[in-house]
Amino acid sequence: MATYAVGDIQGCYTAFMALLDLIGFNPKRDRLWLVGDIVNRGPDSLAVLRFVKQVSDAVIMVLGNHDLHLLMVHAGIARSHKNDTIQPILDAEDSEQMLFWLRHQRLFYAEDDYAMVHAGLLPSWSIARSSQLASEVEAALQQRNYREVFARLYGNEPDYWHDNWKDSERLRVIVNAMTRMRVCSPDGRMNFVYKGERDSIPDGYMPWFEVPGRISRNNTIICGHWSALGLYVTRHIIALDSGCVWNRQLSAMRLEDRKVFRIQCGTAAATAC
Repeated sequence: MATYAVGDIQGCYTAFMALLDLIGFNPKRDRLWLVGDIVNRGPDSLAVLRFVKQVSDAVIMVLGNHDLHLLMVHAGIARSHKNDTIQPILDAEDSEQMLFWLRHQRLFYAEDDYAMVHAGLLPSWSIARSSQLASEVEAALQQRNYREVFARLYGNEPDYWHDNWKDSERLRVIVNAMTRMRVCSPDGRMNFVYKGERDSIPDGYMPWFEVPGRISRNNTIICGHWSALGLYVTRHIIALDSGCVWNRQLSAMRLEDRKVFRIQCGTAAATAC
C-alpha cells in the first residue's frame, strides 16, 4: 500500500488520469490524499468529481476554495464566474449526490507525521487546534441549514484570528486561512489579494509557512493553492500546486519515501524523481 498526495487538479481530468497511470494507482491497495480544488477552471470538472467520488474509499480530501465556490453556487449564494467550468456538474443527473458527498469532505486532516490543508495555517494554530477549528466548519457545512452557513462565509474580514471570534466571523477566518491564504504578516494578518511569486511579496508580509515562531513549524504540512509558488518541498512543507490548469504540471508525492511524480499538463510527458 502506498499513499500519494496530489496537488490541485482543477478539472484537469486527462492529466489526473495520466498521473494515476504513472504512479500505478490501485484504489483497492493505495490511498490518495487530495489537497483540494479538484474542480473548476479546467476542462472536465464533472469527470474529476465523479471519479474521485467513485474511488472515495481510497481518498482523503480537504476542501479548497474552488470546491467551496461550487457548493456556494449550488446553494444559490454565489454566481458562476466567467472562467468557471462547474456548470456541467450543476446540470448533471447525479449532481445532488455528488455535491452532498463534496459538502461532507474535510477542511483539514492530520495523520501520523503529516497534516493536510488546502492553503495554510495561521501562526498561532497548532495541529491539534487546527483540527478542532476545522471540525467546527465541517459540522456547520454538514448541517441541514447549510445554506444559511454559506450565506455568511464570504468576506475578507476579519483578516486575523482571535480566540473570542464567534459565529460567522469565527467560521469565516477559519475558512479563509485554510482555503485562501498564501501570505500573512508576522502577527498573522492575512493578505487575500496577493497571488504572485515569493520574490515579490508586499512589504510586511511573508509566506504563511515562514512566519517566525509558527506553532506548527515542526509538523510536516501538505498544501496546495499557491500555483505561483509551484512545487515547493522542504523538510516540513510540501506544497503541491504546480499549476496544471495553467498548462504547467500536475504533481504527486508518495509519502512513504517522498518520491515526486509529475505530469506535464497538455502533453503526454511524465517524470518521476
